[in-house]
Amino acid sequence: MDMIRGEFVDIIEWLDETNTTLAWRFPRYENEIKNGAELIVREGQQAIFVYRGQIADTYGPGHYTLTTENMPIMSTLQGWRHGFNSPFRSEVYYINTRPVTDLRWGTPQPVTVRDPDFRMVQIRANGTTIVEVIDAPTFLRQVIGTESVVDMEQITEMIRRNIALAFSDMVMASGLGAIDLQGRQVELSDKLREFVAQRVQSFGLGIDAVTMTISLPEEIQQAMTRGVARGLEESSFLNNVGDLNRYTQARAADAMLAAAQNEGGGVAGAAMQAGLGVVLGGQMAGTAQGGFAQPQGYPQQGYQQAPQQAAPPPLPSLQVFHIELNGQAAGPYPLDQLRSFVSSGHLTRETNVWAEGMAGWAVAASVPALQTLFAAPPPLPGNPPPLPPR
Repeated sequence: MDMIRGEFVDIIEWLDETNTTLAWRFPRYENEIKNGAELIVREGQQAIFVYRGQIADTYGPGHYTLTTENMPIMSTLQGWRHGFNSPFRSEVYYINTRPVTDLRWGTPQPVTVRDPDFRMVQIRANGTTIVEVIDAPTFLRQVIGTESVVDMEQITEMIRRNIALAFSDMVMASGLGAIDLQGRQVELSDKLREFVAQRVQSFGLGIDAVTMTISLPEEIQQAMTRGVARGLEESSFLNNVGDLNRYTQARAADAMLAAAQNEGGGVAGAAMQAGLGVVLGGQMAGTAQGGFAQPQGYPQQGYQQAPQQAAPPPLPSLQVFHIELNGQAAGPYPLDQLRSFVSSGHLTRETNVWAEGMAGWAVAASVPALQTLFAAPPPLPGNPPPLPPR
């Protein structure tokens, strides 16, 4: 230091190999910059002269010889009216204007979103962003201050905090639910970039791009997975069956069978199994009477299509009813099965019943087709009838 003290600086340049340093002050070591010194500013750099705390001349990429002609502000500040021939003192800052990529960010706290399906949902987000200095003088005033070196780590926390706040603002402005936000996160990434750019422009920074990945709570992801799996299963079943009526019948049969297999079903479970057999048997008989369907993809020769006829109304003995069983709707059951329900006490005169064609639920005693179920049973053979009252 003692050897170089008192010498004049004749070449000013910055060779940066880190690609993460945003600002660097040229080490003048208290020496003066001589008249006609060489200033080298490379691509992706900007040089700023600061005289007594005040920003003077600014230089973009190029090779300069410092004279009064290319230092107009410095000449004014130092009072060089007729040129200068002596060295001068000034601080020189180099600003890195190249984009800094892959800065990772994330929301430190979940953001609450109003969702039409799941009500209030807390979501998180993370991603990467590309940052660059777009206004070197503003960056010098707001960020650098008196620092001799400013790297990306020193402003990373500030950028992450502003991105998290901008994400919350963007979510509120979009008015979308949690599911829609996740489904449109690629589209909304550019909208988030605009919100972030508005927040960091006061620091002289710009945002070239922002990537965003939105995470939903685990329970909602599981609910969505179950819903998708159920939808695929039903779609596959419909494609194979090709008949919505058969699909509906199969789902009803599954529900009845599940209720019958319930450990707490008791008599009701047995009744459901019997009713299931009667209903499915009637359906299979109807299919057999209607003939076989023509195989898909084969010509029509050799096959006779059964004539389309209107289905007759069900016979009274085959009429089926839904009944209220343990506080829930069960059935449908034929009359023979309902007779066993009367014997077991599960069907009384006050039990609510319903059948196709009825306007609504009604008590069993008011339905003509069921009144015979509650008549007094005939005496057994060989037993006398009860004595008349005295």
